Amino acid sequence: MGHSYRDLVVWQKGKALSVAAYRITDSFPKSEIYGLTSQIRRAAVSVVSNIAEGQGRLTKGEFLQFLGHARGSLFELDTQLEIAVELNYLKAEDHQIISDNIAEVRRLLLGLIDSLHGKSKGASA
Repeated sequence: MGHSYRDLVVWQKGKALSVAAYRITDSFPKSEIYGLTSQIRRAAVSVVSNIAEGQGRLTKGEFLQFLGHARGSLFELDTQLEIAVELNYLKAEDHQIISDNIAEVRRLLLGLIDSLHGKSKGASA
């Protein structure tokens, strides 16, 4: 774990996801600034922050724990974005784009978790 978290593709994609979350919430109603807008932004930043913080920890177990937190934040983000679609704050096509990004980060995150657990790519989770 001697490399920087910035070298991790999952961190790079997670950071891009955070930026996308900020951009899409710019058009949300101002009445949501302390509600859904804040929650979406917090969850998105939490994903990438937990990856970074975990990589900076001293043990593989701690890293895995933070990757688990990042995974939870991804599910939280996905849920909040679905609510935004239901409230007509987010267009379905924009939701699909960011959902694809979430799925990519999730795949990368699970791959990293599996590799830290020592599972092969063919192993079932």
